[in-house]
Amino acid sequence: MSTKESDKVELAQQGDANVLAELIHEHYSFLYRYLVKVTMDPMMAEDLTQDTILRCIEKIRLYDGSSSFSSWLMTIGTRIYIDQVRRKKREKNWLFKEQGIRRIRWQFESRNEEWSDVLESLARLSTEHRVSVLLKHYYGYTYEEIGEMLAIPSGTVKSRVAKGVRQLREEVR
Repeated sequence: MSTKESDKVELAQQGDANVLAELIHEHYSFLYRYLVKVTMDPMMAEDLTQDTILRCIEKIRLYDGSSSFSSWLMTIGTRIYIDQVRRKKREKNWLFKEQGIRRIRWQFESRNEEWSDVLESLARLSTEHRVSVLLKHYYGYTYEEIGEMLAIPSGTVKSRVAKGVRQLREEVR
């Protein structure tokens, strides 16, 4: 975290609402783009981004600076998403995956957003594998950092990434 950003965080933690708003503004679109890739659903990503920002505002005093501010936001957003997915699984069965992927593709295309074969393949991965692969290979986090973000052992992250990459390779063939 840069000195300027750490100064802003410190001011925000002391209750400076304007500085907190500035920090959130600086990281909002990055967080949203990350959550779109995680959820494969722009509307859900919007909701998750909002929920993440609210949690950030509530918990800003707990941020300890051990990771970058954006990583902290990604951790919050990922955990909120995983909690929602778990909750939905308990409430009802998911719609058939193919129908879901067609709906997501239509949402992207109707908004003139790019839908690539890679996104198609990512959409077919389980949530756990998709999040792990994205954090490792798209965002460049280490297995240990991902493990901390997801509150799982780094060995579990390694196996999820390996399995996810293996599934992506099979999809491409």
